[in-house]
Amino acid sequence: MRNRDFIGMALAGLAAGAVAGLFGAGGGMVLVPLLTLLTPLKDEEVFPASVSIILPICVVTLAVTAAVGTVNPGQALPYLLGSAAGGFAAGKWGRKIPVTWLHRGLGILILWGGIRYLC
Repeated sequence: MRNRDFIGMALAGLAAGAVAGLFGAGGGMVLVPLLTLLTPLKDEEVFPASVSIILPICVVTLAVTAAVGTVNPGQALPYLLGSAAGGFAAGKWGRKIPVTWLHRGLGILILWGGIRYLC
């Protein structure tokens, strides 16, 4: 791995971790475009890489927020179960979705989220 690639990956991870930690979600929305721009990953490698990066970010964020008392892990259980089921389904069948559709879908979600929070 080249130094430039390592730096790009580290910056993408830093941005995703900061966004996930500050806003509670959205790390992948930052991570996917940054991995596309800053790393040598191919388009079909970006989404699986993003998922593998988001998992430890989520675990660390949950541990920190639970430690400072801002989240009750028991209250989060239904969300954890639902997200696990969604993640399983996406992991199993996600490869069948063309990368272009994934990029467009992510773009729509980013726009929708941005408009929703601005209004």
